[in-house]
Amino acid sequence: MNQRIAILQHESAQGPGILMDCLRRQSFESELFAPGEARPGSLQRFSGLVVLGSNASANGEDGWVAEELALVRRAIEADVPVLGHCFGAQLLARAMGARVLRNPWPQIGWQRLAITPPARALFGGREQVEVFNWHYDGFDIPRGATRTMFGRYSLNKGFRHGRHLGFQGHLEVTADGVRAWCDEAGDELARARGPAVQDREQMLAGLPARAAALRQIAATVYANWVATFPRPLLVAARA
Repeated sequence: MNQRIAILQHESAQGPGILMDCLRRQSFESELFAPGEARPGSLQRFSGLVVLGSNASANGEDGWVAEELALVRRAIEADVPVLGHCFGAQLLARAMGARVLRNPWPQIGWQRLAITPPARALFGGREQVEVFNWHYDGFDIPRGATRTMFGRYSLNKGFRHGRHLGFQGHLEVTADGVRAWCDEAGDELARARGPAVQDREQMLAGLPARAAALRQIAATVYANWVATFPRPLLVAARA
């Protein structure tokens, strides 16, 4: 079993953030597939798959969306653990037969979310977390999966199905990532309206402390995710 994780990135401002560092600390190598780069046709050389966020819809008609959906389905069939953030979580939900739907309003900025009792061990015993969000769609919880997070504006903020995790939020984001996202999406922010939308000033308020707290949460979740991976068998040579 190769201890290498494939990471699919779609937008320049939505990179893996602290994820790669956390995986490295767990002795896993990462291979990043950048925006526009061809995706792996096979997962044979990977022990896990990460799908990051995207400005596109997981219900989109673009060929690359269908290609990644098929890749996630192959991962599920082969029991290759999948971790999805935002768009990636929606794609994972779709691959498991659940619906991806438009939310009543956008969710942009920091939100305090509750952790369900079955998922608290995944989050190191925490009952609440503050997570960065930037999304317009959400998902139904797939059949057989367990809800992990919920919030004031969305009941389904995360799920777990066996080794697979989907989060309707960005555990991976860094302080620099939040700043870059705000810079890149200035026009979008000016148009966004709703009770779950923060402006740039609100998102950047207390950013270093918020990002540091999120890093601790993400490190715990990622460590618990890779702990579920099948480990290679070590066969001792006979003398």
